[in-house]
Amino acid sequence: MRRYVHLGTGNYHAGNARLYTDYSFMTCDESIGDDVNKLFQQLTGMGKALKIKKLFHAPFTLHNRLISLIEREASYGEQGRIIFKFNALTEPQMIKALYRASQAGVKIDLVIRGICCLRPEVPGLSDNIRVRSVIGRFLEHTRVYYFGNSGRPEVYCSSADGMERNLLHRVETAFPVEEPALIARLREDLDTYLADNCQAWVLQPDGSYIQNQPGEGEERLASQLVLLERLTGKPN
Repeated sequence: MRRYVHLGTGNYHAGNARLYTDYSFMTCDESIGDDVNKLFQQLTGMGKALKIKKLFHAPFTLHNRLISLIEREASYGEQGRIIFKFNALTEPQMIKALYRASQAGVKIDLVIRGICCLRPEVPGLSDNIRVRSVIGRFLEHTRVYYFGNSGRPEVYCSSADGMERNLLHRVETAFPVEEPALIARLREDLDTYLADNCQAWVLQPDGSYIQNQPGEGEERLASQLVLLERLTGKPN
């Protein structure tokens, strides 16, 4: 038997698809196919959680695995790198882990469209954390966890935001992206969001937001338009 699996950061609602931006991933990886099969067995059965190889799944392993990956980056100190993109960050343990990683010297960029309970750039607490919200034509919905892993990047896409309800009280998954070309593509997209100087609002230590503006002589860059042009091959 060969399984073909589709995993995504969103859902299959046709109305949402007109407004939301999501990542979709199709694979015939045997381990992921087996994991998804076990996940559906778990959902439809009454037994205990089954051992899953590659996926992280809430409410069982996703939260703990993300915390451990943040802590691993913290162990690299100034060589550590974290980029997260999702809709909201409110879960206290994840926020505390990110603070500890920042204090260890890890460079952290968070692209969070909605509510963010973490305070960036607070001296002695979150000096190395930057937070931005991208607001444009499309409703940002992609969830990506990027870990530098000392030059061997590990990247996961997920249905889960950084919220207690997603990580601890719902059935959610995070899946690894292992193909180097796809990892490079995701990193290019993340770097585009971080370079946005038109549609990005930067979170300040006091909780206010300031819209990012092009510097003198700097070219305007709206990340959603850049990505749309990249996908369609047409200027927008």
